Amino acid sequence: MAEQSANASEQRKLRKSRYIRINVFFFLVFILFVALVVRLGIVQIVQGEEFTKEVSRTESDYARLPAPRGKMYDRYNRVVVDNESVPAITYTVDKTTKTSDKIKTAKKLSEYINFKSDFLKEELKERDLRDYWLAAHPDEAEELLTEKELTLKPSETYKLQVERVPEKEVLAIQNNLKEQKLAYIYKRFSSGYQYEPQVVKSTDLSENEVSIVAENLESLPGVDVITDWGRDYPYDDSLRPIFGGITTPEQGIPSDRQDYFTVRGYPRNERVGKSFLEQQYEDYLNPRKAKVEYISDNSGRIVSEKVVDEGQRGYDLKLSFDIELQMKVDKIVEEELQAARRASGNFLMDRAFVVMMDPFQGDVLAMTGKQIVDGKMQDYAIGAFSSQYEAGSIVKGATVLAGYQDGMPMGERYYDTRMYFAGMPKGKGSYRDLGMVSDLTALQKSSNVYMFYIALRIADETYVRNGSLNITSKDYQTLRNYFAQFGLGVQTGIDLPQESAGLISKPAAGEAGKILDIAIGQFDTYTPLQMAQYVSVIANGGLRVQPRLVTSIHAPIEEPGLGPVAVDKEPKVLNRINNSAAEIERVQQGFKLVTSAGTAKGSVPTSVAGKTGTSETLYYGPNRNYWGKKTNNHNFVGYYPADNPEVAFSIVVPWTVTDTGTNKTIAKRIVEAYAELQEKYVTTTEIEPNNKAKEGE
Repeated sequence: MAEQSANASEQRKLRKSRYIRINVFFFLVFILFVALVVRLGIVQIVQGEEFTKEVSRTESDYARLPAPRGKMYDRYNRVVVDNESVPAITYTVDKTTKTSDKIKTAKKLSEYINFKSDFLKEELKERDLRDYWLAAHPDEAEELLTEKELTLKPSETYKLQVERVPEKEVLAIQNNLKEQKLAYIYKRFSSGYQYEPQVVKSTDLSENEVSIVAENLESLPGVDVITDWGRDYPYDDSLRPIFGGITTPEQGIPSDRQDYFTVRGYPRNERVGKSFLEQQYEDYLNPRKAKVEYISDNSGRIVSEKVVDEGQRGYDLKLSFDIELQMKVDKIVEEELQAARRASGNFLMDRAFVVMMDPFQGDVLAMTGKQIVDGKMQDYAIGAFSSQYEAGSIVKGATVLAGYQDGMPMGERYYDTRMYFAGMPKGKGSYRDLGMVSDLTALQKSSNVYMFYIALRIADETYVRNGSLNITSKDYQTLRNYFAQFGLGVQTGIDLPQESAGLISKPAAGEAGKILDIAIGQFDTYTPLQMAQYVSVIANGGLRVQPRLVTSIHAPIEEPGLGPVAVDKEPKVLNRINNSAAEIERVQQGFKLVTSAGTAKGSVPTSVAGKTGTSETLYYGPNRNYWGKKTNNHNFVGYYPADNPEVAFSIVVPWTVTDTGTNKTIAKRIVEAYAELQEKYVTTTEIEPNNKAKEGE
């Protein structure tokens, strides 16, 4: 009995303990339930609005779409550089885009578009092929790393992977056109930032390619067909090099100027001016691109998009050129250059230049350069300000005016006969003794000896037959400083990059006679543009005016024609030469004698004033087999009309052998072309008055 009683007591204790544990458990469950209810209440009531906002949170990102660049007009408001719409295939990356997505889309897109093999070879670098292989073969790419290296930063591991791509894989891509195409498309897909459309193809894009891609956009996520803008030239190739070029969408910002553009907010795929006027005025010509807002949810999925800025094309440039005159001058130079080559049989004479400008405002009316390369005529207008040649006797106007500045009186006379100096057994000067000549006769008949006397005067030297010349570097600099007042040997200041200042050489020891050569244009070299600026100084009465190609910049408008002026580029006087009005008029009189009774008599109208020039030079052109061959440059500078100049010009015909008179024939024809057009414009076009530049402006 006692044992049974003990067992019953033990059972009661166990039941009681179990009840207690159960109650504790239920109590804990109750407490947890209450806590959950409280927490839900806090979430719903206190933080409900905050979490609702988080769930519905969106982010805005912006992309910019192409807009047309500014146009260019000639001086009579004729469009010379326009825009044309062209289709382009683009790809846009968003926040959810993965590398595998790019590869998948690239493979699909490659079925619809093609690229020339030469283009792919030029555009694809070895690094591009390695990047593509790593993206297309992620598993193999991971195997290129050790287990320890997998713990490194992604940038560090990727660098190792790029270096370890097997060479055989790179070669396989290089030898497979299909793989090259995929590599290029992947490169274009990966070349920009998120929401920044990257042009995959716009050049040589066929209508069929545009159509088939447009039809399959649903299966090509990120791909789109948009309207891009290219340049159109209504007057064909005339002045094309001067207008300059722009990069393609595929090229974007040139690598050597990335810092310059990126600090100005340019995206990497921006089309920018890469040469001459397009480059010089990039800040104005570049458009304000259309702006698209992409709205995405917190998972990165785009939920909507809208255009927030329609964009605006760039500012327009009004140029100084008369495009009709330019085309006529182009034709004249081509015809005369070809005729001279046929007549002389001289294939080294491969180029000719003409620059025509308003001597008062500095407006360049025409700038022509023609060069024959492999039998074909090419435009070399940029050579008018980037290449230089010996000027010959055309500089004698500057030499005479330098003499006046040095104290030589007007009307000074010297005896023209060959001069002999120690160390110069052949003497200096021509073999045609002119006898006693004045400054006017010296210009009229192009006396070298007269100019030698001026150079000796500047160097404080007295001529003694067979005597020595004691010429110092200071003497050279003094004469060159006189010439620099006219723009000879210094940059003209034209609003174009890559302008040459000419070549100012240092005479070697024992070459004291070179100062005589400088005085007659036989040593230093100048650009055709410098020669035009120089003769403009004489034409306008002593002002060196800065040449200009852009006369004003205009805000864009939707209607045809130029909008309101945004920037008015006034004519600029760089300096006045240190000569009196009477001295300048004396040289002007000498220039009139050149065409009426001197070296250009009967070759050009007497209504032209100017100076011919022939310089003896050694050939240094593109055909190296003939370097050092004796040739001549036949040049001409002048202005028209002689009594009331409207246009000044320079003509440079390098590396002739015989005097074909090409420089004079070109002078005659371009002046006639100018006069004919002016007569035409009076009856057909309202021409703005010729506002002459004033000193100090």
